[in-house]
Amino acid sequence: MDIPARFEEIRDRMDQALDRAGRDTASVKLVAVTKTRSVEEMSQAVEAGATDVGENKIQEAEAKKPAFDAPVRWHLVGHLQKNKAKKAVEIIDVIHSVDSAAIGQRIDRLAAEQDKVQSVLVQVDLAGEETKHGLPEDQLLPTLEQLDKCSHLSVDGLMVLPPFFDDAEEVRPYFRRLRELSSEGQQRGLLGSELSMGMSHDFEVAIEEGATLVRVGTALFGPRAAKASGTEQVVR
Repeated sequence: MDIPARFEEIRDRMDQALDRAGRDTASVKLVAVTKTRSVEEMSQAVEAGATDVGENKIQEAEAKKPAFDAPVRWHLVGHLQKNKAKKAVEIIDVIHSVDSAAIGQRIDRLAAEQDKVQSVLVQVDLAGEETKHGLPEDQLLPTLEQLDKCSHLSVDGLMVLPPFFDDAEEVRPYFRRLRELSSEGQQRGLLGSELSMGMSHDFEVAIEEGATLVRVGTALFGPRAAKASGTEQVVR
């Protein structure tokens, strides 16, 4: 199956999940995760209808962006190292992986230097997995209160990388909990309504639980030649 056909199949599945949840079809964006994918593959996805692309590493986004002239929003969906923050602010539209007040404040300072308000999501760790990043749940509200003081940072929502389960239904409690945390943060005026949750194997469940951004890689582009290892965030 080629990329345009996979894109249509994914959109159909998204629409069915939205219908089950009684949600509008425009309420969720597909972020095409292009880690290790070529500019040609990315172009095929955009021609099929993708408006947002996501990279795991700043280095890869930096290498691809000059060769890719389609009008898309660029998302960083992998962990952001402090020494890559300046480049991230320069080239990324939405950073999904703010996991401390310190990195958020650094982004804020760098955005001020570039006269930009940087859109970010705060990553929450709901499972305590050692190989993944994110704020522990009990640190979320205090961190949001600190980030609320940043004038060049727009905290637009939350992101989660839950554990992988063969049965996607087992992931549902993590998505539901993130939505609850999001509601609490919104009620306090500390963040926007974006919910980045759901990947190739579980995006339908994520949509049913309120996702506004789903990060889809292998379901769109096919299996990767090599899988990520070590402590790097795995985006499927």
